[in-house]
Amino acid sequence: MARGVGQTVAVRLRPRASALLLVTSLIGVAAFCWPLLIHGHDGTNLAHSTDAPWLFVAVLPLLLAVVLGEMAEGSLDAKAIALLGILAACGAALRVPSPGVAGFEPVFFLLIPAGRVLGRGFGFVLGALTIAGSALITGGIGPWLPFQMFGAAWMGFGAGCLPPAKGRYELVLLAGYAAVAAVAYGTLLNLWFWPFGAGTSTSYSYTPSAGMIHNLHSFLFFDLTTSLGFDITRAVTNAVLVLLLGRPVLGALRRASRRATFDAEPVFG
Repeated sequence: MARGVGQTVAVRLRPRASALLLVTSLIGVAAFCWPLLIHGHDGTNLAHSTDAPWLFVAVLPLLLAVVLGEMAEGSLDAKAIALLGILAACGAALRVPSPGVAGFEPVFFLLIPAGRVLGRGFGFVLGALTIAGSALITGGIGPWLPFQMFGAAWMGFGAGCLPPAKGRYELVLLAGYAAVAAVAYGTLLNLWFWPFGAGTSTSYSYTPSAGMIHNLHSFLFFDLTTSLGFDITRAVTNAVLVLLLGRPVLGALRRASRRATFDAEPVFG
């Protein structure tokens, strides 16, 4: 696809990268959804409370493998990797003045246009690296970190899956996606936290011996009553930032992408 002004760079995920992203995402889905998928006893939630470090150890090599695989197959070059590092650092820096207070989290803003312009795989890795970098800067390293990395990675990936659009329609599309993705991010993080944070005697507590329907109902009640306000603030913040700053950021990313290699075929002479 030609890379004219205002066009989205066409990035095809190579088979190797697609397989790695699938494996990584399946690990993430299992890590988030285990409370709804298992039927255990009262000690089940305690048994899974120490899973986060192992999840973090599993995610980092897989992310590195995705990047190396794309480099080996000619989809990314050194300039593209440098751009990945710059965008991850800029995204991490956005978290310093706004560490999630009242849901105000512009750290996700750059993921949307970057995933849109530079592709699904790039957006996936960028989301995970942005959260990891911001955690190092703000001291936000904890059992929640790998789950935040997955949530942001899927946000960047989804931006690369959006249908074609131009001009004002593209901004509206991206703003709408930013709002929906921000709410989905908060819901996913609640799903990780809920079995350990809701206590054992409330109306929305996780009950290991109950079935999926019961626990799903309890989780939705927990999500709506504890964090919907934060999720809405996060959604509005990122949607407004996309509408206000999306056009110049998209333009800058498209100019930068033309100087790097995205989905270029290697040539041997």
